[in-house]
Amino acid sequence: MQDVPLIFIRKLGLAAVAAVTLTLLTTLWNGVASAQTLLPAQDYPRSWDREFPLGDFSRSIVDYGEILSGGPPRDGIPAIDAPKFVSIAEATERYAPTEPVIGLEVNGEARAYPLQVLTWHEITNDVIGGVPVAVTYCPLCNAAIVFDTRVNGVAHSFGVSGRLRKSDMIMYDRETESWWQQFSGEALVGDHVGQKLTKLPSRIESFERFTQRFPEGRVLVPTREGQRPYGRNPYRSYDAENGRPFLYRGDLPEGIPPMARVIIVEGYEDRAYAMSLIAERGTLRDGPIELSWTAGQNSALDTSEIAEGRDVGNIVVQTVDASGTRRDAVHDVTFAFVYTVFIDGGTIVQ
Repeated sequence: MQDVPLIFIRKLGLAAVAAVTLTLLTTLWNGVASAQTLLPAQDYPRSWDREFPLGDFSRSIVDYGEILSGGPPRDGIPAIDAPKFVSIAEATERYAPTEPVIGLEVNGEARAYPLQVLTWHEITNDVIGGVPVAVTYCPLCNAAIVFDTRVNGVAHSFGVSGRLRKSDMIMYDRETESWWQQFSGEALVGDHVGQKLTKLPSRIESFERFTQRFPEGRVLVPTREGQRPYGRNPYRSYDAENGRPFLYRGDLPEGIPPMARVIIVEGYEDRAYAMSLIAERGTLRDGPIELSWTAGQNSALDTSEIAEGRDVGNIVVQTVDASGTRRDAVHDVTFAFVYTVFIDGGTIVQ
């Protein structure tokens, strides 16, 4: 809680100070004491109330005009709530060596979440290494982000709202039906408005690279075979260099194709790094950040069969301290237009 100056106490009196203190506590508790400001109540489609009866649409930090329907309604893209995992030996019979997966290790436990599954579900609710997580993938942004789902110490479960903002998925939590921006992990609407989920370090990497790092790791497989055409890419050629983002109304970046891949590192968002630059150099060091690229990972958004997509390579992002110790950094491999629209005034290094 913020300190109240003594002279302020004398002027206002104890009752007034108590009221001020209560206001501060309430603001801090609601998680909106940051740069974000609640907007005045807005008109919105009343169908939202029917779809999300627990949601509080009087509380928002974004203009509702920015929120678009992605087509499917709430849970039309079904999150995975009871994930099924198999050994690497079993998974090798299913997944190609260069297929993309989200590799995650928490407290010594390692799991891979293949994009051929997440493309059709976008969110997997899981507990790994004792930590409740949401493993998320937005194909329209190529944003693969893992969140610790605890909010105010309480684990939450997430679903796909069926809405987009700036071409990025809006998630919702099932406890309060607040709406959350997947790219930032910030609640845009509802009880948790202004609060942010903690991101966890993860990698988009080839299945083969995951198996090399974690030979005893476990691998996600579909809970029900045939529920979706797993292995197929419904966004064929979406990441073509001359492509355009879907359901997007913002500005496009200058000097770089909008669908070019860039790397954004948490804590260093004033710049993003073009993947083409890292691929050309192999390794790039920028202060404590080291980025490296190696060949051998398919794009999940290129050809109809994910396993046949063009090679976009593997990115590793780590911090390096004075002793030379390396630690995986929270980062996102996304598209240039995503960086441009979400990071105001940032620079793409290329």
